[in-house]
Amino acid sequence: MDLSTTYLGLKLPHPFMPGASPLVNELDMVKRLEDAGAAAIVMNSLFEEQIRREQLRAYMETDFGGESRLDAVYYAPRRECFARGPEEYLEHLARIKSAVAVPVVGSLNGTTLGGWLEYAKAIEHAGADALELNVYALPTELDVSGQAIEDRTIEMVRAVRAQIRIPLAVKLSPFYTAPIHFARRLTESGADGLVLFNRFYQPDVNPDSLGAQPHLDLSTAAELPLRLHWLALLSGRVHGSLIATGGVTGAVDALKALMCGAHAVQLVSALVRHGPEYLARVRRDATTWMEEHGYESIQELRGSMNLTECPDMAAYERAHYMLTLQSLNAH
Repeated sequence: MDLSTTYLGLKLPHPFMPGASPLVNELDMVKRLEDAGAAAIVMNSLFEEQIRREQLRAYMETDFGGESRLDAVYYAPRRECFARGPEEYLEHLARIKSAVAVPVVGSLNGTTLGGWLEYAKAIEHAGADALELNVYALPTELDVSGQAIEDRTIEMVRAVRAQIRIPLAVKLSPFYTAPIHFARRLTESGADGLVLFNRFYQPDVNPDSLGAQPHLDLSTAAELPLRLHWLALLSGRVHGSLIATGGVTGAVDALKALMCGAHAVQLVSALVRHGPEYLARVRRDATTWMEEHGYESIQELRGSMNLTECPDMAAYERAHYMLTLQSLNAH
C-alpha cells in the first residue's frame, strides 16, 4: 500500500501528523509522536502578542527604566501564560529539529502587519522545514470591512513570503464571505498551501462574576463536515496543498478529508484523548480500510469526492441545502 503524499512540496511517507498544539512543548512527547509515525511535527504557535510584548519590554526597559507601564501600554496575556518566550521558542524548535528525522513545521499566529512578522525568517533559520501562518482575527471595529480584512491578510502573506524560502501555509477560519476567491488570492500571493480550519474559540459567560470565562472543548467529528465541504469545493481549483485540521477523530474521518481533496491531515484533540500512539492506529486503520475497498495508493483516493466535475456547484449546493431541510420531520 502506497500511503505517500506531498505536503507543501515535502515528500511524506503518509499524510497523518499532529497539528499545532502544546503537545510539542516537551521533547519527550515530540519523540513519542515521531515513534508513533508522525509524518511531520507541527510546532505550537508563536503569537504576535508574545513578540510585541518582548519588543515593547525591551523598549520600556531602555527608555523608561522599568516595565511598570507595560500592561497599560499594551494589553495582552502576561508572559507567564505562555510556555516560552520568542527566543526560547526558536531554541526549542532547533532542539526538536535536531532530535527528529521528520520535517518540522513552525507556526506564527497573528492578525496585523508589523515587525513581528520578521520572526518568520528567524523560524526558518532555527531549522523549520515549512511555516504555518495562522491568521486568527475577530473583527470588532464598525468601520473595518471584510475586504479590508482580506487585503490585510494578503499583505501579511506577501510580507512573510518575501522573507523566507521554505514553504508557507496559511491557516484560516471558515468565516469569509467568498472563501474560494480568497483562497485563490492567497495562493497567488505566495501561499503554498491552506490549512482548513482554525477553531473559533468562544468563551462562556459567568453570571456570578459578570465576566467572560475561558472555555475549551476538544473537537469532535461534528466539526468535520465544515472542513469536508470546503475541501471538496477548493480541491482542484486552487494551487498548492490543502491540509485538513479539526474534527478528525479516527481513520475514517481522515480518509473522508483525503477523498475531498486534502493532501495531509492534522490531529490534535484525538491525540490529547488517546495519546500520541493513536497516530499509529490511525495509519494502520486507514491502510486496512483502503485494502478492503480496493485502493492501492493515497493518490488514487485523494480528491475522488471533490466537486471539480460538477457542472454547476452553486445549484448543487442549493439542492443539497433544500434536501437537508426537507429531511427534517416534525414530531
